[in-house]
Amino acid sequence: MQINLKDQVALVTGAANGIGKAIADRLAANGATVFYTDIDKTAVEHAAQEGGGYPLELNVTDSAQIESAMSAVLERFQRLDILVNNAGINTMAHRVSIDEFPRAEWDRIIAVDLTAAYEMSRAASRIMKKQRHGRIINISSIAGVVPLRLQCAFTAAKAGLNNLTRAMAIELGSDGILVNAIAPGSIMTDGTRKLFYGKDGLFHENVQRLIDHIPLGRPGTTEEIAHAALFLAAPENTYLTGHILVVDGGWTAGYHRDF
Repeated sequence: MQINLKDQVALVTGAANGIGKAIADRLAANGATVFYTDIDKTAVEHAAQEGGGYPLELNVTDSAQIESAMSAVLERFQRLDILVNNAGINTMAHRVSIDEFPRAEWDRIIAVDLTAAYEMSRAASRIMKKQRHGRIINISSIAGVVPLRLQCAFTAAKAGLNNLTRAMAIELGSDGILVNAIAPGSIMTDGTRKLFYGKDGLFHENVQRLIDHIPLGRPGTTEEIAHAALFLAAPENTYLTGHILVVDGGWTAGYHRDF
């Protein structure tokens, strides 16, 4: 899919690899000026060089770094048109029920997956309101649409992100800002390889059970999520806001609570 994002300035969090990098690459390939941001300075510099964008080291849980990143964007280009809140984490070591789930792990996940999106969106929306134009795209999860077992913090954070998306759409629509979210299903990334799809994955023995619940019979690709983000960022998208776009190969159409 090709669209014209010439003269559009975008910032993508968690863009060093995986879904974030795929989205940043796709926006750049369609003409946008893209700031690739990530907590991993070396990795994000490499990603930005590959994608033809600008690297920024950014810890999305650090308010001062968020303000510094926004200032850097404004200083260079005087605008910000697209924000993609992609940075996110989940637990690998603590796949346990809530009675055993550590508070520190809860706080860590909520800080990155929910509070950071609030902080980033708050900073970006101040810029976008002055422009009377902008797009905010949150990368959520099907875990925010239907509850998954043994992931209480991640599920709560992504459900919160979905309603934050809707609330921002209501608040910012009159300022010309569209706010939407993408809820990916099981996507092939380094993280899911460590959990399911790699031969040494923690839950590799369950991978076929997972696949059996996906009507398309396979995990998604990061590029498929990037195309969804490109659609939401497109100038032709002028009337879609407050929407949670589920991209899951049909998983939630016939959801089963085994996962």
